[in-house]
Amino acid sequence: MRTLLACMTGFGLDLIFGDPYWLYHPIRLIGHLISFLEKPLRSVAGKSPKKQIVAGGIVWILVILISTGIPCLMLWAAEKIHPAVSFLLECFWCYQILAARSLSVESKKVYHALKTQDVEGARKAVSMIVGRDTKSLTEEGIAKAAVETVAENTSDGVTAPLMFLMLGGAPLGFLYKAVNTMDSMLGYKNEKNLYFGRVAAKMDDVFNYLPSRVSAVLMIAAAFLTGMDAKKAAQIYKRDRRKHASPNSAQTESVCAGALQVQLAGDAWYFGVLHKKETIGDPIRPVEAEDIKRAGRLMYVTAVLTLLFAGMIRFWYFW
Repeated sequence: MRTLLACMTGFGLDLIFGDPYWLYHPIRLIGHLISFLEKPLRSVAGKSPKKQIVAGGIVWILVILISTGIPCLMLWAAEKIHPAVSFLLECFWCYQILAARSLSVESKKVYHALKTQDVEGARKAVSMIVGRDTKSLTEEGIAKAAVETVAENTSDGVTAPLMFLMLGGAPLGFLYKAVNTMDSMLGYKNEKNLYFGRVAAKMDDVFNYLPSRVSAVLMIAAAFLTGMDAKKAAQIYKRDRRKHASPNSAQTESVCAGALQVQLAGDAWYFGVLHKKETIGDPIRPVEAEDIKRAGRLMYVTAVLTLLFAGMIRFWYFW
């Protein structure tokens, strides 16, 4: 019951306040830990692919153990002081781990820039939430990039961590964020990280496999509840959910494309290199700035449905 209440409290705080930018975020500490461990282990591994894979695996294991172990110890210590202290700490961590409000706020910066015809401002705003090159993006390209980010991060930043929080409280929430952060930092298929980041990339696929699919199904329900095209969302999901190099990334993106009746994904530039990608959805109409707000609504309703779904499972099976 305590975990359920902590998750619900954290979820509510995130919806109301978003990330406390004035406070040092624990995910940044995980990032620093990854960088700290990466440098010496890369040096030891040298250029040997096998050694790089092993070294990357060691980084992954150490980061997981530390990122999960420290919260467990801190909650235990807080419990010794008073159960209320431990509960409040866990509520606060649940709040920090979730990112629905911040995802909405950052995407709306892109929306407002586009609505005022500030294309350069929109490019700058979208560059803060996507990994692709944005300097040559058109207005439609900017809107599409923002919609794609909201759609994909509905799972990565909101519903998946919420499921892990419901399962094991803040420690499992930090475990998931550590997995996600390592993939973001090391999981690129480039010369530097092809082998060293392989474990991080593969484990991110494993940890997101079920949450991304549950999120997609709940997003179809959210499309129905928000008056969007749920039938098209289900159709495009069935057809295009595998159209991505990652087995998970196109799950919610395909649902969003169908619900909005637009086409997402396709070729994109990353670090000056053109990456050929399949498109997701049908180009029934062009992507527009308003679609950013629509994707945000879809994200919020999906998040609430996830809270209810995961909360009921927690209540019935882990009471």
